[in-house]
Amino acid sequence: MLYKTIRLILRILYVLIYRLKVVGKENIPKQGGVMLCSNHVNLLDPTLVGTPVDREVHFMAKEELFKIPVLGSLIAKLGAFPVKRGGVSRESIRNTIKILNEGKVFGIFPEGTRRKSLGMGKKGAASFALRSEATVIPVAIIGSYTPFRKLKIIYGEPVDLSEFKENSEPDRLERATDKIMSNIEILIKKNT
Repeated sequence: MLYKTIRLILRILYVLIYRLKVVGKENIPKQGGVMLCSNHVNLLDPTLVGTPVDREVHFMAKEELFKIPVLGSLIAKLGAFPVKRGGVSRESIRNTIKILNEGKVFGIFPEGTRRKSLGMGKKGAASFALRSEATVIPVAIIGSYTPFRKLKIIYGEPVDLSEFKENSEPDRLERATDKIMSNIEILIKKNT
């Protein structure tokens, strides 16, 4: 109930303050594991990526946030789980795979950090996708978080990673990552 209430409030605020336009929400499957892979431009991105989605979206969050009174318990109740800075722990990997295999939605920023323009993706997103049966949806955030300026979020069509599933080539994670990142880049270029 808390998640749905906060999501509704954020939907209203994003439309009123940022004139948010949502495109391609129909590309997100209504059931089954889904991984939303987005570019990362602002601290508010996790809320933006998850707010338009009708299903609960889980994110990793740096473990320091869970030590902040009130905020830590709030983000945990909203489906976030801790990750150690500078790398992903085994527990975070297990949590992510469990979320996806349970048919839930997981949001991730393959670049690993905020950037003004799309950078190189890290292999984590591709690894999670290949270790689960999750549908990978590329997501593009277009615009800035300037009040009363247009902000757009685009959910693209699923990325087909089947060519990498049974593949044992040593560079398969890099190639799968490149495919995810190129799909995000296409969404950005088409809409800017």
